[in-house]
Amino acid sequence: MTDRPILIAGRNGQLARCLLDLGAMRGLPVVALGRRELDLEDREGIDKLIASVAPAAIINTAAYTAVDQAESEAAKAFSINRDGAAALADVAWQMNIPLIHLSTDYVFDGAKPDAYDESDIPAPLNVYGASKLAGEAAVLAAHPLATVIRSSWIYSPYGSNFVRTMLRLCESQPIVRVVRDQHGNPTCAFDLAEAVLRIAERSVTDDRRATAGIFHLAGGGETNWYDFAQAIFDARSRRGERIPALEAITTEEFPTAARRPRNSRLDSSKAERVFGIRLAPWRHSLEACLDQLAGEGETNAEGNRAGWRQRNAPLSDHARRQQAVAPDL
Repeated sequence: MTDRPILIAGRNGQLARCLLDLGAMRGLPVVALGRRELDLEDREGIDKLIASVAPAAIINTAAYTAVDQAESEAAKAFSINRDGAAALADVAWQMNIPLIHLSTDYVFDGAKPDAYDESDIPAPLNVYGASKLAGEAAVLAAHPLATVIRSSWIYSPYGSNFVRTMLRLCESQPIVRVVRDQHGNPTCAFDLAEAVLRIAERSVTDDRRATAGIFHLAGGGETNWYDFAQAIFDARSRRGERIPALEAITTEEFPTAARRPRNSRLDSSKAERVFGIRLAPWRHSLEACLDQLAGEGETNAEGNRAGWRQRNAPLSDHARRQQAVAPDL
């Protein structure tokens, strides 16, 4: 690596925060810019800001991720996920630096019975997925040597995600109802961040043609949302903590504005072949994440566990005592 920083587009998301943590642990020069500094809808501002940072590489974790809200805000979703991503890619290409762009399993419709590999034809079911798919194409058109990474079901001690939601519901609900007919690969954001940094370092030092293109990178193993919740509850129970009853429901029993794929499992074997990277099994990483969230120190005045900066994200206010969950990731 050079002395120039790695620029992370996005600052408050799970992956961005994990990248910052790992960059600090490794002593890597990492700069993360949030929307206030780096507005992906402001093309002129993007050019000037990135030129002032003069990064060695760009990792784009910034995105419009409100899956259901995107159904009524398609223009904004495409403006950020397609046009903003393309603007970053264009600047990186003009500066002759690597770009790593994060995408999603939601580019697929879930009709395939097996895990999706990079040769499968995407067919998103919702606006969010369509905007991210358009972003992939726009990024690769602007920066032919960019690396596009699709991941899935991301969780961490930070932000709003399925694991943190389940833990909050354990404190407040007697019954939690979770969909059982949607399948995928839970991915720990710390594992993904570690892999992304390794790819970034290789992109800076090696022939970028070897790292160009689309790669799937998700946690090892597969599950459904209900069994994922059961694993969280089981781990909590082993720690002697309260758990509510868990009830399986179907996708039809929890309608949402945006349709979700029934199968969004990702085959990550290409990334293993090319980069020598394979993410840990999701059950192993889940235990580590739960240990981190449980904390081994006192909470501070803001309610944060020692060693973690993010407060628990609030849940939607539900009048009923039975909570149903269909996650947005």
